[in-house]
Amino acid sequence: MADKLLVVIANVDITRPAEVLPPLLQATVAAAMEFEVEVLFTGQAGQLAMKGEAEKLLLKEEDSKSVYDHIKQARSAGVVFKVCTPAIKFWGENIIPEISETVGGAYIINEAMDDSVVTFTY
Repeated sequence: MADKLLVVIANVDITRPAEVLPPLLQATVAAAMEFEVEVLFTGQAGQLAMKGEAEKLLLKEEDSKSVYDHIKQARSAGVVFKVCTPAIKFWGENIIPEISETVGGAYIINEAMDDSVVTFTY
């Protein structure tokens, strides 16, 4: 069995929060099950790592819980959040405090090729 789950969020349409929530919820559940879990924001989803962006996204208008609230919940469960360096260059350096590290493309490839890591991509 793998030791770690890597969730790469790259291609979701961040204007549609229903696409963003499943990977966050799956990461939270895996962390609650005591698996090592990392979520990596890259591509368009890198914008979610920027202060103020995830706070604006609600699943429905009447919801009081934002995508950022789900990020904080996942972090509380033990999920480690990272953002890809190109996303920082594109979206800016004002990142949310839940981001523990900025990583490059080689990191993603190395983790994805590791037999002890299961990689989900969205």
